[in-house]
Amino acid sequence: MLAVSSALNIGISAGLVARATRVGTASAVLTGAGAAATALGLYFGAVAAYH
Repeated sequence: MLAVSSALNIGISAGLVARATRVGTASAVLTGAGAAATALGLYFGAVAAYH
């Protein structure tokens, strides 16, 4: 639950920052989704390495 919450916060923040730089909506959504996927990958990778 913590991983999903953190990833959503990172993704939404990245999307809003991208949108504020006047890129298209589709590019902002893809930027946010990429940031969220990266955050989840790093989190789960760290958990797998620790376990």
